Amino acid sequence: MGEYFCDICKFFDDDTSEEQFHCDDCGIFGGRDNFFHCQNCGACYVTKLRDKHSCVENSTKNSCPVCYEYLFDSVKAAHVMSCGHTMRGDCFQQMTKEEEYYRCPICSKSLVDMSDEWQLLDREISATAMLVEYNFEVTVLCNDCNKRSTAMFHILGPKCAHCSSYNTRRISTPQDPVSETV
Repeated sequence: MGEYFCDICKFFDDDTSEEQFHCDDCGIFGGRDNFFHCQNCGACYVTKLRDKHSCVENSTKNSCPVCYEYLFDSVKAAHVMSCGHTMRGDCFQQMTKEEEYYRCPICSKSLVDMSDEWQLLDREISATAMLVEYNFEVTVLCNDCNKRSTAMFHILGPKCAHCSSYNTRRISTPQDPVSETV
């Protein structure tokens, strides 16, 4: 029936070039030299991610945050984002093609290196004068480094004082004169 047979999975395959094996820890099979099992994540990943991924416990035992397909049972490739969360590979590709979707849909960390975009925003902000009534500080939480900082309010967005990211959200505005009149 096949050159390779897994008695646990009841899987047959004629192509043995990938040296298939069954991972006893997560129940998935793959190429022995191409994958490793991360005990914390509870999943097998490609070897290039060894010691280079952020661990998220049972990361593949969730649904894709875009299409909601259960990742562990999916026959489609999964993509591990730099934050450690996982989604279907084709959903990741589609999402990153859209300019507005540069953040993980679960934790809001940047999906790719945004430093070039942050430099563009620096130039835009320095070229855009603000009215004097908008001259106040806001407290922000950075989605990338998870630290709080204060920044001057700007309509294009506040910058994190720690990692220089604009992937931030306002969490309070104690000196915000606009919020006092609302």
